[in-house]
Amino acid sequence: MFRLNLTYDGDQHATALNEPHHNIVSIDCPYTGKGEEFSPVSLLSISLASCMLLSMGALAQRDGLDLKGTVVDIAFAGMEKRFPHVDSISLVFNIPHEFAEPERMKLERAAGLCPIMESIDAGTEVTTEFRYGVARAA
Repeated sequence: MFRLNLTYDGDQHATALNEPHHNIVSIDCPYTGKGEEFSPVSLLSISLASCMLLSMGALAQRDGLDLKGTVVDIAFAGMEKRFPHVDSISLVFNIPHEFAEPERMKLERAAGLCPIMESIDAGTEVTTEFRYGVARAA
């Protein structure tokens, strides 16, 4: 079992700790804090993108497909339609390798099976785009 700790540090800043590995993530509020760290909305968007990418990675590993170097561009908008709510999350998967249509379909289907996607409110518009043969630096 993983154990996570979240500590409020003051001044609209918090620190999350993944205890088994001592990984730290700094979080602050972009509206009332300094906006220098990850925000809760950015972490939600990253959670969705990483879940989808790791789902694709599991299939790629099983089928011998190379996804190494894939970069996901993430954009989000929030609280324009109703407060408090994340209005939209946009994900563009820049995959450095070309794959045949059957492999593309399997990869994109695997991304759609991400359990985080099922946890996103139906009122949040999630758009995904998959670009193949695109070399990008992270």
